[in-house]
Amino acid sequence: MASLTTTGAPVARVRGHHRSFGETHVLRSIDLDIAPGEFVALLGRSGCGKSTLLRSLSGLDPTPTEEVEVAGRTSVAFQEPRLLPWRRVHENVELALLNSPERRQREELARRTLVEVGLEEKLDVWPLQLSGGQAQRVSLARALVSSPDLLLLDEPFSALDALTRIDMHQLVIELWRRHAMAVLIVTHDVDEAIALADRVLVMDSGRIAREWSIEPRRDDRDLSKPEIARIRAELLDALGVRPTPPNPNREPVRDQGAA
Repeated sequence: MASLTTTGAPVARVRGHHRSFGETHVLRSIDLDIAPGEFVALLGRSGCGKSTLLRSLSGLDPTPTEEVEVAGRTSVAFQEPRLLPWRRVHENVELALLNSPERRQREELARRTLVEVGLEEKLDVWPLQLSGGQAQRVSLARALVSSPDLLLLDEPFSALDALTRIDMHQLVIELWRRHAMAVLIVTHDVDEAIALADRVLVMDSGRIAREWSIEPRRDDRDLSKPEIARIRAELLDALGVRPTPPNPNREPVRDQGAA
């Protein structure tokens, strides 16, 4: 994976990216640009290649330099928090800073980031003492502490209850605004994608099949509004999912800045 250096270039550029495992073609000639500060949601049925594309962007899998280029730092938060149970919360966050030789600097950055995600009082507890939502906040803090230019989220909220997910959506938007980073979230949840993203992509059979720009501000994305209802119906159709009524109790994400 190469690095982009041209001024004004996208934070990530994918051109003709192909991945195969044996005779199975998982990604087929993917083209994708992610702009600096853009929030992109990636939807698709299981096995369509979403997580494989995320791994290519993160550098977790080797990729040809002419196919995948990323500017600056990337970090990833997964569906499972993947916290080390024998390390305290702040130590788990500090794992992302092992290249920093100054212990005090690592500790201060970890503390500051845990404050950002609302876990200042959990600095010294063990992971097994955390709720599911708190553990996911620690995972998010670990991804943020290195100040990434591109944050990759692989279904990070799918194991959480509905109310905790809504709280996490608001937190992610607030952190995205504050850190001015690009975000790519992989999700199965159409309503989550509409609530969070500037742009929604649908993958099918290893290709990006369709995309939608979500223009209204996030706090004006009531699922009953005609424009949002239309996009939701089109996304469900593209995914081959029978339309279902939106949750009437779900409030739009508060949007502190421009959409």
